[in-house]
Amino acid sequence: MRVAGIGFRRAASLASLADALARAGSADALATSPAKADAPVMRALAARTGLPLIAVEVAGIATPTRSPRILARHGTGSLAEAAALAALGPGARITAPRVISQDGMATAAIAEGDPA
Repeated sequence: MRVAGIGFRRAASLASLADALARAGSADALATSPAKADAPVMRALAARTGLPLIAVEVAGIATPTRSPRILARHGTGSLAEAAALAALGPGARITAPRVISQDGMATAAIAEGDPA
């Protein structure tokens, strides 16, 4: 299974999230933190793609890339990478590291593995 982890700034648009997802690649599900999963823009992306949305805790998950800002806010180096990994559980691996939307408002990363 392939899960796209999604991170985004509060002012991000649906186009921003869709662009980040397109840059990362195809997925079978979307994942993000619980707070972001409730955002209308995240729900709109799930509706547009028809993919299930998984809300997962991301704090403490090691990621290949690190943003000091995200580390301070969410307790992980990349919300997108951590969400993708957490949604799949142990044994998951990042196959597409974090990419950033053209406008810099959203990120996406792909992990593969067997769901927990």
